[in-house]
Amino acid sequence: MNTLIKNAIVLLPDGTTPVANIAVIDDRIAAVGDVPENFQADKVIDGTQHFAIPGFVNAHTHASMTLLRSYADDMKLMDWLEQMIWPIEAKLRSDDIYWGAMLAAVEMIRSGTTAFADMYGPDMERVAEVVEVSGLRGVLSRGLIGVAPDSDKKLEENAALYENYHGAAQGRITVMFGPHALYTCPPDYLKKIAAKAQALGAEVHIHMSETVGEIENCLKEYGKRPFAHVASTGLFENGTLAAHCVHLDDEDIDIIKKYQIRVAHNPGSNMKLASGTAPVPRLLEEGICVALGTDGASSNNNLDMLDEVQLAALMHKVHTLDPLAVPALTAVKMGTEYGAQALSLRDVGRLQAGDKADIVLFSMHGAAWTPCYNPVSLLAYAAKSSSVDAVMVDGKLLMENGALTTLDEEHILFEAQKVADRLTK
Repeated sequence: MNTLIKNAIVLLPDGTTPVANIAVIDDRIAAVGDVPENFQADKVIDGTQHFAIPGFVNAHTHASMTLLRSYADDMKLMDWLEQMIWPIEAKLRSDDIYWGAMLAAVEMIRSGTTAFADMYGPDMERVAEVVEVSGLRGVLSRGLIGVAPDSDKKLEENAALYENYHGAAQGRITVMFGPHALYTCPPDYLKKIAAKAQALGAEVHIHMSETVGEIENCLKEYGKRPFAHVASTGLFENGTLAAHCVHLDDEDIDIIKKYQIRVAHNPGSNMKLASGTAPVPRLLEEGICVALGTDGASSNNNLDMLDEVQLAALMHKVHTLDPLAVPALTAVKMGTEYGAQALSLRDVGRLQAGDKADIVLFSMHGAAWTPCYNPVSLLAYAAKSSSVDAVMVDGKLLMENGALTTLDEEHILFEAQKVADRLTK
């Protein structure tokens, strides 16, 4: 289908924001600005008083953890995991994973997210179903716990996920391998994952250097910091998305650069769990790709990427005492363009001819958008995701005029609550 978005304020890759038309043919942007004379639109969207941006890319989350939102808060990370989260996750059934991911899809679409990187437990094919039905773009990995007695089975499940779903949903599904972290995956297991991923041509999604305790324990057990230790297993040879990367030294950053590791920065989760502040300004200066993620909804506690954009823009200013540390445009790009790069999504993350039509329209009718001196600054410092009016992925509208078009929101809320009631009774 051909779609014409007329007279929107458009965020271009160079950061300028002209009033322009966007022509979409099938799943791609055909033109931004001057529309070809022979272009015939099947659908016309009035973009007047709307801000068009590339869809947000959530570079690190655990979608089905929506079921545990606010179930266990105000705890230390390992206490939170070992005492509260892992025991209840052991009860999760296949349908639970599905409804948790469906709930996540509702929240993500409503807040302007068009792509997400998900790492979770078994039954990730159910999350693939959600990607197919919802119209979102998903980068999925089966969370791998090497210390579990069935660790080899988990690895085979991730391989099967890759073989069955990589490139599925009209190319909207990508599959990575998901070793949880070095403290749950012994080195021999990381080597197995590296070999399997390399054999299939898959990339890797892993938590790295999230807490001080993780660094200390790795030094004690292996005599190396986390990045040097994991590099020695060969895991980084395949292309890596590393979540958190809070506690880094010069050697860590050299390894990140050497292997062109992409960083998923999770400011909301890092603040809530008191993990620390990642050296994002330094990473950006070094030319490292830094994207944004929400983490799971039980450590954030939402999947709202605009929140992460705003937190990223603010927290590094106060941490460095530098008001220029992460400017508004950089924060927005971290949530969009850099996120697409981090997930290895080709032709995604920019509003330009030839790229995928993953577009979000914010209604600028409202107090938070008035007056409008700079729409990028308004987005980074003033706007709320409640002003998301339309969401498009691959040229298909997932939300129009504030209404979801691919999902039955009320039914999903009902089923998710029913699951939560059973899990916690």
